[in-house]
Amino acid sequence: MTAQPTHPPTEAAPAPLAGFTVGVTAARRADELGSLLERRGARVLHGPALRIVPVADDARLRAATEQCVAEPPAVVVATTGIGFRGWVEAAEGWGLGDALLGALGRARVLARGPKARGAVRAAGLADAWSPESESSGELLEHLLGEPLAGVRVAVQLHGQPLPDFVEALRCAGAEVIEIPVYRWSAPAETAPLENLVEAVCTREVDAVTFTSAPAAAGLLSRASDLGRREELLSALRGPVLAACVGPVTHAPLGELGVPAVVPERFRLGAMVRRLCERLPERAALLPVAGRAVQLRGHAAVVDGELRPLSPSAHALLRALADRPGRVVPRSELAAALGATARSGARPVDEHAVEQAIARLRSALGAADLVQTVIKRGYRLPLEPMRAAPRCAEPDPDEDEQELP
Repeated sequence: MTAQPTHPPTEAAPAPLAGFTVGVTAARRADELGSLLERRGARVLHGPALRIVPVADDARLRAATEQCVAEPPAVVVATTGIGFRGWVEAAEGWGLGDALLGALGRARVLARGPKARGAVRAAGLADAWSPESESSGELLEHLLGEPLAGVRVAVQLHGQPLPDFVEALRCAGAEVIEIPVYRWSAPAETAPLENLVEAVCTREVDAVTFTSAPAAAGLLSRASDLGRREELLSALRGPVLAACVGPVTHAPLGELGVPAVVPERFRLGAMVRRLCERLPERAALLPVAGRAVQLRGHAAVVDGELRPLSPSAHALLRALADRPGRVVPRSELAAALGATARSGARPVDEHAVEQAIARLRSALGAADLVQTVIKRGYRLPLEPMRAAPRCAEPDPDEDEQELP
């Protein structure tokens, strides 16, 4: 006769990201992304991988602006909203605002995405075209589809040079004016980023989010500085999930064999919703003592109820869950506990394992979830369960957040 669970699932399901820790590498809009994640239950670890440095006082930007005024471009490429607005504001600060807008008003303006398009329209200009993919690649393909010999094209850069984009236009005969409105730089305070590198390498985070390619490159660069690049890549290729807002953002990671969750629509909200789907899917659901048990990053879900776990309790449950139904010797559990202990702590003995198992049972809220096998060790007793409770769905009406 099939056993039935003695404790049916609770009706209230945990939030989709409850029990998971998510790293945020963004500098701009980090709070906004963090709030989206926290509202879905995640614990957020901020580690900005870059900072935006305005160059309103940069001689190159002023020279490029003066050139656009003296020799108006036929085509203007706006790549980001913040960059285009910054360009106009810098020109106004130099007393060149009206002259610049007059010159750009006679040009055909192409916007890479909705944020750039909004900034163009806010400046009183008309945008002629935007790629559906919001990618620089499709924008370049569109430009190369028409004669460019002798055509003056102004390209607003977005944080870093676009050598391939610019070179392709020049090879097609265009005269390119590069507009360096801002640039990416390493963060002024590196401790939060170093903490994030450590958390990824030690698998203390379940996912890391990236909203720009420079942020991905910045995390890799800092890991290299710390001598932990291969550790970081190993974690990102394995248990730590990378989430990128779009394929351009994923490129630096993809080239190194790091898979990622990438939403179909390149928005913060869409990326968070994909995380809400993927992270719970990656967490195994086990039928233990007639209950549904799911091990998440820093918690367990027992019959739909979130049960927070200490690092030692999590380490024990992970060791048991890796071999469900089989006996795990005390020596192996002692090793798992030892891996979580601070440097200089006393060696873990069998008595310490027994105490830690007692604390784990208490944290799970049911002693029979961890079974003692006399003189051998402990195990998770597998037994059939009812249909697993579903996690709370993200709000479908949540406003989608666009990237610049």
